[in-house]
Formats: sequence, C-alpha cells, structure tokens
Amino acid sequence: MATNPAKVPDISIAEEPGILKQPKAVWAVFFACIIAFMGLGLVDPILPAIAEQLDANPSEVTLLFTSYNAVMAVAMLITGVITSRIGMKRTLLSGIVIIALFSGLGGLSNGIWELVFLRGGWGLGNALFVATALTAIVTLSTSGNAKAIILYEAAIGLGISVGPLIGGSLGAIIWRGPFFGVAVLMVIAFLGLIILMPKTNAGQVTKKKTSLSDPFRALKHRSLLVLGIAAALYNFGFFTLLAYSPFVLGLGEHGLGFVFLGWGILLALTSVFMAPKLQQWFGTVMSMCTMLFVFSLVLLAMGIWTSTQWVVIATVIFAGALLGNINTLITTAVMNASPVERSTASAAYSFLRFLGGAIAPFLAGKLSEIYNPRIPFLVGGGIVFLSVVFILLNHGHIRHVDKAEGH
Repeated sequence: MATNPAKVPDISIAEEPGILKQPKAVWAVFFACIIAFMGLGLVDPILPAIAEQLDANPSEVTLLFTSYNAVMAVAMLITGVITSRIGMKRTLLSGIVIIALFSGLGGLSNGIWELVFLRGGWGLGNALFVATALTAIVTLSTSGNAKAIILYEAAIGLGISVGPLIGGSLGAIIWRGPFFGVAVLMVIAFLGLIILMPKTNAGQVTKKKTSLSDPFRALKHRSLLVLGIAAALYNFGFFTLLAYSPFVLGLGEHGLGFVFLGWGILLALTSVFMAPKLQQWFGTVMSMCTMLFVFSLVLLAMGIWTSTQWVVIATVIFAGALLGNINTLITTAVMNASPVERSTASAAYSFLRFLGGAIAPFLAGKLSEIYNPRIPFLVGGGIVFLSVVFILLNHGHIRHVDKAEGH
C-alpha cells in the first residue's frame, strides 16, 4: 500500500494550479455545499434558546447533534450504493430535498424529542449530500484533486462561518427561524443544481455498482482504518466545542452568532491558505499531529478557564484556525491512504468520524449535569490528545501518505 494504482492518482495540495478555473458543475456543487453547511452553524446560536423554550436540559438539547451525526454515520455506508445507481446529481438533489423537508418540519415542532427525531432525518439528507458533494467536486474538478479538496473545505468553512450569523439574527426573533431559514436556503441550492449541474457530466449512473459491504472491506486497509479512528477521536473534540460551548459562553443569539462567525472565518481561511503550506513544509502526518495536539491544549484551556468568558470566546474563535487545517489535512490523507475508490474510502472514513461526532454532544451535556461545566472540555481535550498518540503509534501504516506527496 505504499503506492496507489493508476486509477487513483495521489494527491498533493501544493502541486496543481488554477483552483478558480472550474466548470459550472463544480461551482454549482460548491454553492450548494455552502448552503448545506450553513445548516450546521445556523442552529448553533439558538441551542440555549431551544433549551429554554422547550424546557429541556443541555444533554437533551445536545441530542440534536447526536441524532444528526449518528444517522449521518450509518447513512454514509449507503451513499455509494445510492450514487452508483441513480447518479451524483440525483443523489445530491435527493439529499437537499430531505434536508429542506426535515428542517422545515423542525421549525414546526413543539417538543425536544420531536425535534431530535427530525434532526436525525436532517442527518440522512446531509449524508447523501455531503459524501456525494466531495466525490462530485473531486471528480468534476479540472484543477487537480488536491485543489478540489481545498475548494470543498472552503465551502464548508464559508457555510459554517455565515450560518451562525444568520442563525443568530433569525433566532433572536424566534428560535424556529433558523430551521425555516435552512429550508429556504436548501430550496435555493436545489434550484442552483438543477440549472447549473449538467446531466451529461454529473447525473450519469456509474457502470460499476457499489455494494453495502464495500466500505467495510475498505476498512481492511490499515491506513484507512487508522485515519478513520483518529478522525473519530478528533471529531469528539470538534463536536464537544460546537455543541456544548454555547451553554457556557453566556451570550445571546446575536453574540453566539458573531463568535461562531469568527470561528468559521478562520476555519475557512486556514483550510484554503494555511493547510497547503503546512503540508508542503512539514508533510501531512506531522502537520496533522501538531494541529491536533494544539487543539487538545485549547480544549484543556477551555476546561480550566470555563468561568472566564473572554477566554472561552477567544479559544473558540482560535480553534477555528486549527480545525480548518485539520479538516483539510485529514481529508487529503484519507484520499491518499488506500487503493480503493475515493467514494468508497470517503464513505468508510465518514462512518467512523461521525460516530465520534454522535457520542460527544450527548456525553458533554451529561458530564456537565453530573459533574460541572469544566469536565466536557477536559474529556474532549483528552480524547483529541489520544488521536495524536494513536496516529504516532500507527505511523508505519500511514507514512506512505507523505511519500505519495513527495515528502
């Protein structure tokens, strides 16, 4: 597994020029990605408001992320099966329709458990869209696979950064507002894909049908398994910060919106501009471990100074810079990790990483209720640190990632 076969060429972030020279289909998916990931950030500023309005405690409200990520994790296993039978364009459109439907119904719900169930449906739509969007951008891009991944991560960053600002504004009016806002935005994304994404390029059905067992077979490659487990541990920290920090920041909807706007802007900028430089200078694995280690220290700082508002605000925003780098570096490493088809590798990897994102939110809420508000951040930091240890212990299985990129 030191080299990849010809059908899956290696990715190096810094090699291919022309990231802005893309066909219309790529920009259509890029635009839809921004809107889809607005949905993640749109809800974040209203978590305390949902708890108050629906008389729910933090562990119940954080289930909105747990159900979302749990369904996404399982659904990732079937995205390849669906895409190989109905094509990328129809899969993307199906995901958008499901997101719009369940987010709209979420805005009409009157109980926390009803809302948790509907967020699970939202996760199903997001799984179909997210996994297929990455494959679509990488497949259709004309500027090289590495730049396509950067474009995808940039769309995620832009969506996550703008989402909280819109969510805070709508949430200040009524907590249901952001749910209806997502539904409207997804309708716009649907129209954009219908108009801009041509059938001949993106709607065709692949000749080779993917089976349900393919992602599990892909995990037999130790390199992919190592990165998937590391990503699950990392996502535990990611969603501890995203789902739980609004409860300790002590800010209203507008304030939370601005904090996560800064977080998202740094995430977007570093994923596009800083991650390529880190990979070029230090290699993917070393850069990834360094960023993960610093992120674990950030969560530790949040746990120590939980009651100091300005420290928590500063660390949340600074964490965005680390997460942008980590996201791009891990995604690039996964695409180089094994000789399986990229869509299958993405499905297997996403299944593992979203399992971490499913466990963390609920556990963070429970730990805060049983012990104190500091414990979720301390546990999250410890688990992210474990991801560094795990990568270093298994470095021999993923060292070819750097060799493939010329390091």
